[in-house]
Amino acid sequence: MSYLSPYECAKEFVTYTGRNIFITGKAGTGKTTFLHRFRTETTKQVAVVAPTGVAAINAGGATIHSFFQLPFTPFTPTPAGCEALIARMKMNSSRRRVIRELEVLVIDEVSMVRADVLDAIDTVLRSVRHRRSEPFGGVQVVFIGDVYQLSPVAKADEWRILSDYYRGIYFFHSRVIQEHPPVYVEFDKIFRQSDNLFIDVLNQVRNDSLSTEGLELLQSRYDPHFNPTPEENYITLTTHNFSADAINSAELEKINTTAHSFHAVVKGEFPDNAFPVDRVLILKEGAKVMFVKNDTEVPRRYFNGKIGTVTHILEEGVTVQCPDDTEEITVSPVLWENIRYTTHSETNTVEEEIIGTYKQIPLRLAWAITIHK
Repeated sequence: MSYLSPYECAKEFVTYTGRNIFITGKAGTGKTTFLHRFRTETTKQVAVVAPTGVAAINAGGATIHSFFQLPFTPFTPTPAGCEALIARMKMNSSRRRVIRELEVLVIDEVSMVRADVLDAIDTVLRSVRHRRSEPFGGVQVVFIGDVYQLSPVAKADEWRILSDYYRGIYFFHSRVIQEHPPVYVEFDKIFRQSDNLFIDVLNQVRNDSLSTEGLELLQSRYDPHFNPTPEENYITLTTHNFSADAINSAELEKINTTAHSFHAVVKGEFPDNAFPVDRVLILKEGAKVMFVKNDTEVPRRYFNGKIGTVTHILEEGVTVQCPDDTEEITVSPVLWENIRYTTHSETNTVEEEIIGTYKQIPLRLAWAITIHK
């Protein structure tokens, strides 16, 4: 009997069954790679959505609220709540055609999706597709994300309403998931780290199962008088973007090399809150940076989260030296696309229409980053 890896198992389920599936795994296990390969290789009619503008751009899809025309108010999973949602829904005929032709819906960064939002998606799909007895109106749903990372947000007044209907705020607390649980597949091989001891301790912390040995290892690294030199390449973790930005600006100012400004090229419709990197990126030779996008070349030279130092600033881009790499990486501006879904007038196939683009060097300053990153 042949053994399928989690990656192969997920691909088989999505390709050859209509089952809903939850693909999870730690950072760096290949969830994003799976999504992009699936979209390229599948013959099914697919739409990709995500809870925020930045997440949608990175996934190459649309936001949940724009795709389904959902209000930002809490949804109550009652007959009256469903009727009110459908009555208020202002969905044009083009979007309805897209939803009716849809075979697979991918929800990326699903850890940030609230339970009521998923039930609202279920309600819209059942209504528009006229298949009210089937979960998600018969659409196969692929959930991708890690619930140990970013969580859903509900204000106190919103939770006062929702707590009457849900035991928790996560997507898996939704009624549609409680009644129709998806297949669970976890990607377990980390590609961004090779230190097995470090990976093991990270997993223990992640699962709240830190062993005595793991705790002793972490305690052995504690130094109350720690004051690293710039050459030691340590990164400061912050809780908020403004704190990281302040540290990065101060560190950049200390470097006595020429500052170069790289201006993003924005075309068409591309909302400010979906910009994946700074519109004006200021860099100097010697600046510590982090890549914010996976390389599309083969073999892959960099990945989202890889750290390095700017060594040269050229007309065609920036050269970065990463620790443990023997060769420098020359990175040029890359393109992010803002898309919307349409249907072909003759074939009724679901198509992606590029309505805007954002072109910028995929780097950000990285003396400090947020814990979320």
